[in-house]
Amino acid sequence: MSNLLSYKNYNGTVEYSKEGSCLFGKVVGIKSLLSYEGDSVQELEQDFQNVIDEYLLDCRERNVEPEQPYKGTFNVRISPELHRNIAVYAMEHGKSLNAAVEEAIGNMVGA
Repeated sequence: MSNLLSYKNYNGTVEYSKEGSCLFGKVVGIKSLLSYEGDSVQELEQDFQNVIDEYLLDCRERNVEPEQPYKGTFNVRISPELHRNIAVYAMEHGKSLNAAVEEAIGNMVGA
């Protein structure tokens, strides 16, 4: 079970405010702060989708490229031993380091 909403390749959190007695969240994976709320799951999902649609429309009207979450590049810090092991694995299998890491991540998440 996931606590993330998804729409048009954007993801958002789902949280509960006991004080406000409502659900709320924010879009993750981009620098812009896009938040939404609702009194029910259906309202939360609708407001989430509205926020994404409004963001994309605003970007189009201002002629700017919308931020894209998960561009496919990220930096990872690992131990030197693990770095050496994956590099050796890659060489032994005729792969680049990136291809070996992508394979390992794919195996981990079932992609």
